[in-house]
Amino acid sequence: MSAALDPGALRVEDVTVVAGGRPLVQDVSLHADPGEVVGLVGPNGAGKSTLLRTFYRVLRPARGRVLLDGEDVWRMQGKALARRLAAVLQEGGGDFDLTVHDVVAMGRTPHKRAFAGDDDHDRAVIADALTELDIAGLASAPFDRLSGGEKQRVLIARALAQQAGTLILDEPTNHLDLRHQLDTLRLVRRLGVTAVIALHDLNLAAAFCDRICVLDHGALITSGPPERVITPALLADVYRVDAEVIPGPRTGTPQIHLLHDEEPPRP
Repeated sequence: MSAALDPGALRVEDVTVVAGGRPLVQDVSLHADPGEVVGLVGPNGAGKSTLLRTFYRVLRPARGRVLLDGEDVWRMQGKALARRLAAVLQEGGGDFDLTVHDVVAMGRTPHKRAFAGDDDHDRAVIADALTELDIAGLASAPFDRLSGGEKQRVLIARALAQQAGTLILDEPTNHLDLRHQLDTLRLVRRLGVTAVIALHDLNLAAAFCDRICVLDHGALITSGPPERVITPALLADVYRVDAEVIPGPRTGTPQIHLLHDEEPPRP
């Protein structure tokens, strides 16, 4: 990118989220240090997306705080927060009546005065983001006619154009083919930003995350380096699957091999 990004320190303190009188997330505390990539994993319904929505102010916690560099995100002005924290959402951002270039350019909004046009710096940042996500050739294409994978890459490019030092990504590899899954996660690591990423694929989480936090039924079960967190016992307890965990032959990172011929242990 055209300018160095300033990674933030993100801290979640005893966050509880309640909807319809029912707690969806309960007393979760975690942190991501500057430049650290933290994976948020867990089965469907574990509370991953709910927790992330408190980071970018879609859901207000019933209790607890989300702090960015020591400031409560819910007390920050929206534009100031958007200059420091960007989010890529799981739901795909809707169908905009805009071109790909227009959508990516929206990432520059927090850095400009109202109704200001793009200057040379904005145009350079937008072009870099389009190139990084391999979508420069789609710049003039209507966003609403793209495939799911193409839309996902456009929304990641929009977050990249925002030039925030902290990224929140909710299933960013959804709809992406294998090459673009790897390219996306390599990009996050290469940027040097602070990132919290919700992922379903535990092998990807182990390969690209410094630490992994495991949610189940809205509670934080454990957190730590991938080699300590991803174990056969955790897979049986949280995911109800029987599996082997073997260090990768080249990297040593944990790799999961499901045992299809055995029933998982029951709690």
